Amino acid sequence: MASHLEHHLALLNHLRGILVALGEAEQVLDDSHALFLERYDELLAELPSDPVSSQYLGQDLISQVFHRYPQIAHLVPRDLLWFFGGDCLHFMPDEEIALYQALDERRFEAEENDEPFDWNQEKQLLALPTDGSKH
Repeated sequence: MASHLEHHLALLNHLRGILVALGEAEQVLDDSHALFLERYDELLAELPSDPVSSQYLGQDLISQVFHRYPQIAHLVPRDLLWFFGGDCLHFMPDEEIALYQALDERRFEAEENDEPFDWNQEKQLLALPTDGSKH
């Protein structure tokens, strides 16, 4: 379970680096960028100790990235959209949501059976075409 959270914290840190770089490249026109990063850091601090109540802040911040920084929208890790859910799901097509639902079901199943679960590996397996064609 902890590793699932750690995976998403690593992605949040990765995205934070992109946001900081945006500010340094002066691609941000207003002072609110610093305030946005402060709230982002609050999320990073709160998430490990209180993942449930951090959900809404995460949804809000990830959604704001899309609205405030459309130039990096394609760099936002898709896992974060699914992890926070809510409004973030508006940025995901139905097929992608279906893939993540299947992934979560496999994760819960593995946890119930005390089996190891590698999120990234499973994600790659699920994203493979199921028509049996090999390249």
